[in-house]
Amino acid sequence: MTVRLINFSDRISVAVGHACSWLTGLLMVLVCGEVVKRYLLNAPSDWALDLSTMLYGACFMLCGSYALSQDAHVRGDFLYGRMKPRTQASLDLALYIVFFIPGVLALCIAGWEYAHDSWLIREHSNIAANGPVVYPSKALIPIAGALVLLQGVAEMIRCVVCIREGIWPPRVPDAMEEDVVEEQLAASHIDPEALQRAREALLDADKRGGKDLL
Repeated sequence: MTVRLINFSDRISVAVGHACSWLTGLLMVLVCGEVVKRYLLNAPSDWALDLSTMLYGACFMLCGSYALSQDAHVRGDFLYGRMKPRTQASLDLALYIVFFIPGVLALCIAGWEYAHDSWLIREHSNIAANGPVVYPSKALIPIAGALVLLQGVAEMIRCVVCIREGIWPPRVPDAMEEDVVEEQLAASHIDPEALQRAREALLDADKRGGKDLL
């Protein structure tokens, strides 16, 4: 039941991350099109800067839960990577409780108030005359906060499982750089035979699309 709950949250975060990845392509098209209009046709758009900012903000905010689900946030691994799993989990759990949960709750509450006020006045951008509406974009702030909070709860459960069992529960696999995985395996506290089995399992999972790790 616990693993299913963790995987459920992981799958939501991965699905949102995949959906938001399309925003990157849309943002690239928008910026390239605006460059052509501005410098070749001498006909810049009033709304292009606002729209590109909102697209980038949406991608940045909504992908936060995806990065958390894939353990992709920046971490000082010099000491952490050499700790045993139980020590890592204990440290993570303490930091989630002390810093993560209060911070993300504050983001959700402040973001809700911020978005609510923007919707009430039907806010438009003031960068240019007749700027585009911005209240739908601001509504993404509490939504992104809620997604990160959901994934954070799953990560806390993952920490509890690791403290109890001594190993980290598997994550829903997605794109991952193999050299990073090799570095993590090399620094882990397992015997050489288990390390080799882990490498073989990684290669096998990559060939099968990660289905055997679900």
